[in-house]
Amino acid sequence: MHHNKFHFGKLRLVMAALLALGIRPAMAKDAELVSGSYQVMQNRALGSQSQIRLRIHLVNHGPSDLAIQKMTLSDFSHQDKAGTRACTITLGPHSTADTIQEFSIPRSEYTTWHRGLRPRFLLQLAGPGNTKSNTVVRLDPISGHEAK
Repeated sequence: MHHNKFHFGKLRLVMAALLALGIRPAMAKDAELVSGSYQVMQNRALGSQSQIRLRIHLVNHGPSDLAIQKMTLSDFSHQDKAGTRACTITLGPHSTADTIQEFSIPRSEYTTWHRGLRPRFLLQLAGPGNTKSNTVVRLDPISGHEAK
């Protein structure tokens, strides 16, 4: 019994230290940092794949510049099918940016978007020096016409 109290006390101490240092769970931080929306501009069937062209609108909610280097559509069971696009997008503090990107994805996954699944993008951000970090953004559909 004494061992369990000691272990629980250590866990509480570690959690308090993390909170004191301002470290928050990654998902909460990502949700605040960047949000976005998308519009399908073109959809072409290529066998079991769909080649889609998306207009992506990103919003930086943070107080500093974000330099996006890569964008990966990442909702699929086989990441190699999702596609990664190199890009150079700089989002200033509290600003927006639009980009158009093309991806080849499984057609079955594209159809799930029509049932409410929102695409998830993994953005690779350049940090100080040569550091890189990733943030996940769930995109909301832009109201209007979507290519079929």
